Amino acid sequence: MRNGKFTALIAVRDGSSRVLRKNIRDFAGSSLLKLKIEQALAVDGIDEVVVSSDSDEMLDLAHSLKAKTIKRPDEFCTDSIAMKKVYKHLAENIDSDHIIYLHVTSPLLKNETLKNGLEIYKNMESEYSSLASVEHIMKYIWFEEKAINYDPKNHPRSQDLAKYYVLNFAINIIPREVMIKTESILGNKFYPYFISELESLDVDSQLQFDLAEYMYRKLNK
Repeated sequence: MRNGKFTALIAVRDGSSRVLRKNIRDFAGSSLLKLKIEQALAVDGIDEVVVSSDSDEMLDLAHSLKAKTIKRPDEFCTDSIAMKKVYKHLAENIDSDHIIYLHVTSPLLKNETLKNGLEIYKNMESEYSSLASVEHIMKYIWFEEKAINYDPKNHPRSQDLAKYYVLNFAINIIPREVMIKTESILGNKFYPYFISELESLDVDSQLQFDLAEYMYRKLNK
């Protein structure tokens, strides 16, 4: 049983090259950042919510919602810095036993899915150093003119394809010390936590933003 303090960490930065002001622009009458903070605050088992950002506007929003804030130096908010350095910096500046790393770009993640993931993490086998949300990829994958997950000469139905899965980064839970040591949110071996295709939707383009907003409104009528 993994015990101790559990901190939800939401790391956001000012720049967004693909979708302007993606984190704080209007999203179904709210914003991606606001929705994610509210979700983390609402889930039982999360002891505190911390927002790390270089943006005063985002930090002010977090503060207004009663989340803790950390002003991140500009050097850890550039496109050129290696993510492992960012992960280590983030973990080193949080006083906690476990970090629940949440991306604001997963607005369709359900509260109960997050809570269930946290419970699995607390009780999972010691061979796993972290929990990471994943989704099945049921597509015909090729690389360098070779089929990866099926035999083209014996074309299978999509539901019969090999069960490849991909990280979607909706949820990552890891001990703080492991995050520092490995400079990663995966650690040495992660437990794959399967979530639905809908909840896995990651907002990384205007099309995905519009689709996520449409689905969010539809699910929250």
